[in-house]
Amino acid sequence: MNETIETLLNHRSIRKFKDTPVTDEQLSTILSAAQQASTSSYMMAYTIIGVTDEKKKAQLAEITGQGYVKNNGHLMIFCADLYRHTLHASSDQYEEMLANLENSEHFLVSAIDAALAAQNAAVAAESMGLGICYIGSIRNQLDKVDEILGLPKHVLPLFGMVLGEPDHQPDKKPRLPKEAVYFENEYKREHKDELGAFDEQIAAYYQSRQTNTRNDSWTDQMLRRFTKPMRMDVTSIVKKKGFNKQ
Repeated sequence: MNETIETLLNHRSIRKFKDTPVTDEQLSTILSAAQQASTSSYMMAYTIIGVTDEKKKAQLAEITGQGYVKNNGHLMIFCADLYRHTLHASSDQYEEMLANLENSEHFLVSAIDAALAAQNAAVAAESMGLGICYIGSIRNQLDKVDEILGLPKHVLPLFGMVLGEPDHQPDKKPRLPKEAVYFENEYKREHKDELGAFDEQIAAYYQSRQTNTRNDSWTDQMLRRFTKPMRMDVTSIVKKKGFNKQ
């Protein structure tokens, strides 16, 4: 097994960091790795905002409810970005572009481009011995995050990433068995047995891990998550920003 595979298989989310900033050299390498990610039709339809202003970091930490959004080596916000693609357009050209800018296809393209870049950044950071954690909770108040970052139309904040030198070593959280996520030739509709086996594994993990032990299963978590309305304002904000309107 090579070092790249070992890095990927040893991933865990880090939520406590030493008071050591990510160096300029480290950040430059991480961003270069992010930029080398695959991109649809060479659009590179994303932007990464590095947040170094302590006031802004504090505001984002309050929105997310997570202190490590403020206390880390570096904070980045990954955005879907179709704004730069309009900068050289005349008014008439922009009107002609709107149908594409606002359709679901290019919303997906920009979100996927951002996710691919982020995962490259994550792997690069972890290969240097840094830890990372994705921050989806910026979507708790997406309109406020948009305001804090001063984003123009056609730029939408999707998620954050904190990174830095780890100050803890959490247990590695189990993943679904391959049999539950990889099917050949067609979707396997009935895979309750695989989920049941995973429930037993994750229940044992929750009981044995170093902190925050509890009685729980994966399927119970998912039932709770999808039966309680969550971030129902995201759709309207996405459309207000000029995405996914058609």
